[in-house]
Amino acid sequence: MNQRFNRRDTLKSLAALSAFGAAPLAFAQKPLTIGVIYVGPRDDYGYNQAQAEAAAALKKMAGIKVVEEENVPETVAVQKTMAGMIAQDGATLLFPTSFGYFDPHVLAVAPKFADVRFAHCGGLWAEGKHPKNAASYFGYIDECQYLNGVVAGHMTKGNKLGFIAAKPIPQVLRNINAFTLGARSVKPNVTTQVIFTGDWALPVKEAEATNSLADQGVDVFTMHVDGPKVVVETAARRGKMVCGYHASQAKLAPQAYLTGAEWNWITAYTAFLEAARSGKPHPNFVRGGLKEGFVKMSSYGPAVTDAAKKQADTIKAQMVAGSFDIFKGPLKDNKGATVIPAGTTHKQRDIELEKMNYLVEGVIGNAA
Repeated sequence: MNQRFNRRDTLKSLAALSAFGAAPLAFAQKPLTIGVIYVGPRDDYGYNQAQAEAAAALKKMAGIKVVEEENVPETVAVQKTMAGMIAQDGATLLFPTSFGYFDPHVLAVAPKFADVRFAHCGGLWAEGKHPKNAASYFGYIDECQYLNGVVAGHMTKGNKLGFIAAKPIPQVLRNINAFTLGARSVKPNVTTQVIFTGDWALPVKEAEATNSLADQGVDVFTMHVDGPKVVVETAARRGKMVCGYHASQAKLAPQAYLTGAEWNWITAYTAFLEAARSGKPHPNFVRGGLKEGFVKMSSYGPAVTDAAKKQADTIKAQMVAGSFDIFKGPLKDNKGATVIPAGTTHKQRDIELEKMNYLVEGVIGNAA
């Protein structure tokens, strides 16, 4: 407890350490100390747990020391935590993992410590705009959400799917859209009803949203919130099925759990670690999907039919081979406007996908 308090109250260390800011990005010394910062608890069965699993894998590597802090809000508190990890623990590679940590917090701290590398999850690093010792990493988990949708499309009886989401940011919209497109590839008349709770972890609202959609006939759920536990358990109690997200929630509802979209963050973490150890330039924009091992699917639950497995596995193999594209024209949004014209395909690394601001046809809800 004292360590946490001290980290958050050592902003003065920013000024003290910035005297070393002219040092080049070199990391010859060992052991290497890595700091990992979470917006919620590490055992949330979700976003933070997926990051913590990667941190746990780092701890097993020789010459690595990992310091962690959980429940750090997306406020100036994370600047204090980063400063404390640098000043007190000697961290030279930081993973501030929550979306809201990047702007303004990483962008405020990184320029003051040119000898420290910052790898942020989910942000959009831009050449010439952001510090070279900052970086963005993310995974194409929409591939897995598309496969979730394929399975959900096979399993739904009422053709009504539910998606509990935190905020309508591009990464979330991309998952909602991929899930819906996957489901509608099986049954073109399937709809996905979305409820945005307004924040990453609001268990009461998540439970209310799940119950509300269940009351309206939704029979398969998925989500994009930090801790899927509430949605999974609430859906299961209502006799509904669920596709997980972030990490596996199968043991929370073994019979209701169909499959899930999981992160495999150690792949990204290792890319930054290897560059830091060798003194190579900080990789500023790191992305990958199923093919690169950034994401993976949960095992199938007992309820999943052979037909659902076969179709999902076939598409997964195409994704790994690079021969399957999720977002291609003609594609309309749920207001009738064409968002991707005929003949246009957005590959996974297309920056347009990271600017997504619409919901596709078949989604019930608003992107704003």
